[in-house]
This record gives sequence, structure tokens and C-alpha cells, in this order.
Amino acid sequence: MSNKHSAEEARTGTDLVPVKFSRLTRRGILLGLSATQLATLAVGVLSLVGAFYAGGMLIAYTAPIWVSSIVLTWMPVAGRPVVEWVPVAAWWLWRTTGGQLAYRRRIVAPRPAGTLALPGDMARLREHVDPQSGAGMIHDPHQATLTVVCEIRHPAFVLLDPGEQARRVSSWGRVLASVCRSGRIATVQVLERTLPDSGTGLAEWWAAHGSQDDSFASRTYAELIERAGPAGERHATTISLSLDMKTAARQIRTAGGGLRGAAAVLRQEMSTLTAALRSADLTPAGWLSPGQIAVILRSAYDPAVAATLERHGEIGQSLATAGPVAVTETWTRLRTDTGYHVVLWISEWPRSMVYPGFLAPLVLSSGIGRSLSLLYTPLRTDQAARDIRKKKVEHISDAAQRRRIGQIEDAAQTAEYTDVLQQEADLTAGHGVLRVTGLVAVSAPTIEELDAAVAAVEQAAIQTSCETRRLVGQQAAAFTAAALPLTRPV
Repeated sequence: MSNKHSAEEARTGTDLVPVKFSRLTRRGILLGLSATQLATLAVGVLSLVGAFYAGGMLIAYTAPIWVSSIVLTWMPVAGRPVVEWVPVAAWWLWRTTGGQLAYRRRIVAPRPAGTLALPGDMARLREHVDPQSGAGMIHDPHQATLTVVCEIRHPAFVLLDPGEQARRVSSWGRVLASVCRSGRIATVQVLERTLPDSGTGLAEWWAAHGSQDDSFASRTYAELIERAGPAGERHATTISLSLDMKTAARQIRTAGGGLRGAAAVLRQEMSTLTAALRSADLTPAGWLSPGQIAVILRSAYDPAVAATLERHGEIGQSLATAGPVAVTETWTRLRTDTGYHVVLWISEWPRSMVYPGFLAPLVLSSGIGRSLSLLYTPLRTDQAARDIRKKKVEHISDAAQRRRIGQIEDAAQTAEYTDVLQQEADLTAGHGVLRVTGLVAVSAPTIEELDAAVAAVEQAAIQTSCETRRLVGQQAAAFTAAALPLTRPV
């Protein structure tokens, strides 16, 4: 014990501190069963009890009912009970019969001014340009949100010394805490994309330092640079801020109402976030204009032109034409203009203690077109406190019920209850509570290359101690959340 205390006292306070993530809760309403499982089980029990009272012969006739009930309630498929797949399959069937799995843009059909040429429910999104900052804002009238995107530049985290890494991790925690305290932010999205290098750096160097003497060597070198295709890859990071217009309704009315008032309120949040990012040694490169957002959208749906769009900045700078020309969705993947895509959900974060930078094998995987999206949903303090109290009551009541029927408490249930207590302690200490969703979109030009890339990403996720699942039956909606900086929910 004395050696442990002396080791702790010898710490300088700048060492990296390992952390552990909360487990994905699998607690149900009663004895670990969800509402759908209880409903399905109740149907089987009622049919079996009714057969007992009506006569023993009816048990055989009602066997298809109560046997199906047992199968739907407890039989697992891909880690989930069969009954939980029923809504996914039903929604997929409804979309299939309704012809919603394929999207083709009507080239000659006019679109309303200010709308985005995007498939599905994203067609309702509207474009708004802030007159003061010049930032492009995306308005979702149904979700009542207004979203703005900021590009971030930062040094390579893995190359920093442990003390600097610890300081930056603490500073990033303060950035997220400032978002939680506002109460007006619906979602914060951190999107990290792997893009082919367009060669603009080489062209800019030649323009600044090259010898433009019209010699044979100069002309040849200039032609080679002009024809140079993508060499290598680069990483681009954006942070999207989404204003909850319902929560901020009073401030919006005070600022003049409508989109103009919402933009004024969002500018306040933008200023707060910019100051927090700079204090965390993250460099905001500016809030993206509508044209820059359009390039990101077009590059996601049409990966083959991403380098061209970056090399020639005047091309593709219109949100009205930034969407895909064709989209086809299948059960396990999505096909867009020049690419195939698969979206993976990070279903389990590391269960053991890990250090910051544990995602390095996934983020630094080379040769793969990939987008990593982290969606942070802040919870108000009172709402988080009620949610934690509810979870505590449910855990205690479930434990009492298990003791009553003689069921043994397993380690997973104990770990979940420990996570709830830790969240309560953090909330009491003044920290914010955020719900984090991690999505990985993998893109490739062919199905064979896509399968190889998905396998490589899954292997990289294993190295980070994370578990991933393919979001089957909802690849289109998942792709918009994973690859586009529009803070879309899944």
C-alpha cells in the first residue's frame, strides 16, 4: 500500500490518465426483457394458459403461437432477439414496396430556391446564409434545428509527448462541457474524413518557388504537376453545431424571430465554441460557406471527383446541385454515383481502461476511404439527473426481483450499475452528460474493394478494443449521419 501511495505522489500531474467507457446498457423493463419482448412473451403465456383451462388438447393446437412467442422473445440473431428485428424488417419492406430504395435526380425538373438536392427526408433541408459571418447554415424545418459547420486544424495527437496529450485531452473536455452548459445545443458532430490528396500543395509550391523561364525543363515540370493525380491521402476534420430552435425559442423571438433570429442565437454559440477551441489549441479554419459545404456533400456521394473539386475550387460550389445523381440502397450496403459504401456502428466502446489516442489504429488506417463521425447529444442537468435516478431505481428493483426468484446477479449487471453511480458522481461534481454515438462509413469504387476495406476497418476496430456492427436495413440514413456534417440522427 505504501508503494502505491508513493507512486501516486511521484506523479507530476501531466501523465496520461486511462479512462473506461460506460457499457451499452442492455437492461430491460423486467428481468432484462424489453417492452417488445414482454409483449411477445405475454401473448404466448396467455395462449398457453388459455389452452390449459380450455382443455389439454388445445395445447397442441396453440403450439404455433406460444412456440413462436418463445422464439421471438429469446432466440438471438446477430446479437439481438428476433422480435427486435421485426420493426427493422417491417420498415425495410414498407420502403421496398414504396420504391424508396432508389433515388434518381430529375435533372430537368426545377427545384425550389434554397433547397438541397439530397435524397430521402433530407430533401426538406433548407439553405440559409448568415449575413454577418457568411457561414452557410442548414435549416431542418421538421427537426427544428439550424446547423453550421466549422473546419478544424490540429497537430497530430499521437506525435505529442504524454504531458501535452494530457493537457489537450483536458482542454477538449472543457470544450464539451461548455457545449453542455448552454442548453440550446441539440447535437455536436465531430467528423474526421480520409480524402485523396489533390496535389494542390505541390502546385502551390511550384507557383511560389518554380522557375517560370519558359525552358524545356520548366514546361515539362509544369505539365507534370498539372497532370498529377492524387498522391497519398490527407485527413480533414470538421465540427458541426446544431441549434435546438424549440429550446431556444425565447431567445430567437428576442433576436427578431425566424431564421434571422435563430442565426443570431447560433452566432453566440459559434463565438463560445470558437473561444473554447482556441483555448484547447485547436485552430478553427473558419465557418464553412454554402459552397464549401456543397463540396463536402458532393465528395461524399461522388468520391471519384473529390480531388478534382479540391484542386479546382470554383467547381461544385452550389448546394442546389451538390447531391447525388443516383442512389441505390440494399440491405447491407449503399451505392452512390461513383462509390459503394458500408456504415458500421461502434456498438461497444472499450470496456477496460484505455489511454487517449486509443482510436489511432482506426483513424490512421491508410489506403481506405473512411469517415469517422462522433455525434454528441448534450443532456440538460435536470434531465440527466432524472434519467440517472430512473436507472438507479430500475437496477435496484431488478436486483430485488432476481433475488426473489433465485436468479444470480452477473458481472455485466453489476458493471452497468457501477457506471450509473459514476455518472451520478460526475454530474454532482459539475460535469456535463453527453450521449455519444460513433459511426464509421467505409467507401470504395467496387464491391470487392469495399469488402476488403470493411474487413480492414473491423480489424482496426478490434485493435482499439471497440465492437462494430453493420447497420443493415438502414444504410441510407446511416450514411447521411456518418459521412455528412449535417448532424443527422440515425
